Amino acid sequence: MNRTRTIRNLWIFSLVALGIGWLGVGLDSQLPDQQEEETLGMAIWLVTPLLLVVILRTFFGDGWKDAALKLRLSSQWRWYVVALFIFPVVTLLSMAVGALTGWVDFTPFDAGAYFSTFAMLLGINLLKNVFEESVWRGYLTAKLIGLKVGDWGIYLVAGLVRGLWHLPYYLEFLPAEAMYTVLPVSKGWFAAVAIGSMLVWTVMFTEIFRLTGSVWSVVLLHAVEDAVINHLVIDGFVVLQPGTEILLSPICGILPTLLYLLIGLWLRRMRMRQESREANPFD
Repeated sequence: MNRTRTIRNLWIFSLVALGIGWLGVGLDSQLPDQQEEETLGMAIWLVTPLLLVVILRTFFGDGWKDAALKLRLSSQWRWYVVALFIFPVVTLLSMAVGALTGWVDFTPFDAGAYFSTFAMLLGINLLKNVFEESVWRGYLTAKLIGLKVGDWGIYLVAGLVRGLWHLPYYLEFLPAEAMYTVLPVSKGWFAAVAIGSMLVWTVMFTEIFRLTGSVWSVVLLHAVEDAVINHLVIDGFVVLQPGTEILLSPICGILPTLLYLLIGLWLRRMRMRQESREANPFD
């Protein structure tokens, strides 16, 4: 790895990623009467990071060697199983607390409708997240690892760049009605909570990626997250009592976020043990 070139390309990637959403917002302001969440500006915001990664890898010397596109399922299958169950288990634990406290109303829950929607969303998000995780883990995180940035530096940089890339979405593209179904606060507070949650989740996503050495494990993790928790709340399958969302919401609540942090730190410990065994096979 050419360290100077890699750092230069990471700066290019980060600056473009952080600016493209605001360019999209400006473009949308000149194109009225577009459908919410299907605007040209939002489309440009979504696809530009992936296009930029392809350009940097193909034409600016980054190459594809560290893109982690191999499945590695036969040797790392147990971490794929972990990736499959993290979000369902944490969501069940959070909802169990909600049931015990009476803070969550399960009356609207329809198992047939929920699981049929889950299956549909899982398929869609497995495809979508190939492109997303090829950017955030397969490129940004992989390059930080290659530069031998420390663990906490990787979590901070990867989490902040991805989180701040979402800022135009939270402040401009996301309809207020959709936001209120998750957390009834101002858009500024919502963005702060969401980015904070994303920073915590980055520990878990990074460690699954490093344990497997494959972008496909985080594609699975991300797809299950999208299919399990988002429509559970947004589509009203469960209803949290007003004021308890910040504590128990499967999307951004304090309790599930702390559980995800603990899982991420446990995964880090497992990865460090794995690396130690590989470095000292006779210990």
